[in-house]
Amino acid sequence: MRLYESVFIARQDITSAQVETMADEFAEIITSAGGSIKKREYWGLRSLAYRIKKNRKGHYVMFNIETNSDALREYERIMGLNEDVLRFLNISIEEVEEGPSIMMQAKSERPSRGPRDQHNSDDSPAADTTQDDSED
Repeated sequence: MRLYESVFIARQDITSAQVETMADEFAEIITSAGGSIKKREYWGLRSLAYRIKKNRKGHYVMFNIETNSDALREYERIMGLNEDVLRFLNISIEEVEEGPSIMMQAKSERPSRGPRDQHNSDDSPAADTTQDDSED
């Protein structure tokens, strides 16, 4: 059995509960074939780089799975038939990274917005735009 990282993007107009249900169904395909889900992350509703099937956003879900090639083929077939899945990508990996993925780390490391500094125009130095044309 090999390790894979699988990411799929679901349509923006379904709820996150429906996305979780769909992810459970996909996980069941892997586990029923003798594979296992090593890690599962819901990355949230994110903007897409370009429109896909008239969608500007999508729900991103990532799995780290250990399975055989036949189960992976069936998993990909079911994802391709599901009309709620906009795109998916499965890649082979050497090992599952411990802890949250880069996408989850980026979410948690965002600084919270504090109060904005109020700058008055009187306090800021204005550039002197006058020129001295007189000769010595």
